[in-house]
Amino acid sequence: SREPQHVLDMYGTQGSDGSYAANCLLARRLAERGVRFIHLYHRGWDHHGDLTSYMKTCCGLTDKPTWALLTDLKQRGLLEDTLVIWGGEFGRTPKISKRAAREHHQHCYFSIWAGAGVQPGRTIGESDARAERPITEPISPLMAGTTIAELCGVGAQQRAEMKVLDGGRVINELL
Repeated sequence: SREPQHVLDMYGTQGSDGSYAANCLLARRLAERGVRFIHLYHRGWDHHGDLTSYMKTCCGLTDKPTWALLTDLKQRGLLEDTLVIWGGEFGRTPKISKRAAREHHQHCYFSIWAGAGVQPGRTIGESDARAERPITEPISPLMAGTTIAELCGVGAQQRAEMKVLDGGRVINELL
């Protein structure tokens, strides 16, 4: 109720309606107040049939608010200190199945990173022509976790003392 209409319009929400758009706006407000970790979840990406319909729906619900969150954080000077990662736990098979779905695929997947020192406009990693296997060094969950920790100020010595992310390396290509 405290947000101006143009901000609500930018996110595509009419307030705190529980939508992904409202949650993106809430995330910006939490970041403004110094909250160090915010996790947003959008139910609906794990679809195993009727891909075209689901993609239209999911993209329609997430594109605008995700853009608005990044834009709003940048305009307010918060993006340089806020790490935003958009991704999931699996990639998707490069081929559409008989059920009109793309099933779980652990070999190639994507994530989008912004803020906190991440250099924009980079593509890191490469797959074969069919997107079935990586042809450059694969980015592992351990590498992602190590990079997140590093960007959040938890350096190698602190990670060693806490005994977390042992053997992980920072994805320097992001920085």
